[in-house]
Order: sequence, then C-alpha cells, then structure tokens
Amino acid sequence: MDSVSPTTGQQDRAAGIAAELASLGLALPGTLIERHVRCGRANCRCHADPPVLHGPYWQWTRKTGGKTVTRLVPDEQLDDYRQWLDNHRRLRALVAELEALTLAIADADPRARRRPAVPPAAPGKPAHNTVAAPRLTCGHTCD
Repeated sequence: MDSVSPTTGQQDRAAGIAAELASLGLALPGTLIERHVRCGRANCRCHADPPVLHGPYWQWTRKTGGKTVTRLVPDEQLDDYRQWLDNHRRLRALVAELEALTLAIADADPRARRRPAVPPAAPGKPAHNTVAAPRLTCGHTCD
C-alpha cells in the first residue's frame, strides 16, 4: 500500500485531543460583557455630574443565524457562563489543533505530491487551459 500512517507521536496527540474533547463539558460561543447603564428618570443619580451608573449588568452576546443575540445573565449564573465560554474557546483551539495535525499527516502522504498526468498537446495546438490560448465563447474565438 502506497500511503503514510501517522507517527506514534501524532497518534498520541490525536488521542490526547480526543480525550480532552470528551472531558470538556458544556460549551457556549459568544462574549460575556459587564454593562453600566443610565435609566430614563431625569432626576436619578445616573444623570448627575459625575454620573453614578446602574449596574453591573452582565450580558452574553453571540451570533445566531447571522444576527447578534444578547441575553442578560443573572449574577447566580455568571460562573456557569464563564466556564461554558472558556470551554468553547478551548473546544475551538482543540479542533484547530486536530485540523493542523490531520493536515500534517495528509501532507506527509506520498500520494499528495502526485498530480494526474496531463497529456501533451497535439503538434500545432496549444496546451489545454493555458493563458495564451484563445477562449471559445458563443462559438467565436476571442483574442
């Protein structure tokens, strides 16, 4: 068989990534931000000089279907959301590492260097798909 197998080190790293993925736990994409806001009451302290804003309020923001979605996060859930967001960042890093490892294995395969043989052009005819060859469109040659 004309192929390459992953090295022992590559196999060990792939197994390590798989084990870490399996133990990762829940994961959420997005960002957790702390907000301080002004209210609508004109005589509130948040409109004073200097203002004393309301908050902190925690918001989880992520993209869903191409739209930004925001949810307020209660203080009681803050630690859970932080852990889930950290897990998601780690998940993305592990997937990227696994992709890079797989690409390295694929690039080491001797079949990756082979290209299909292109038959030589007939004498007097340009090679197929060359830059200098005229293109056919609507039955006419264009220069």
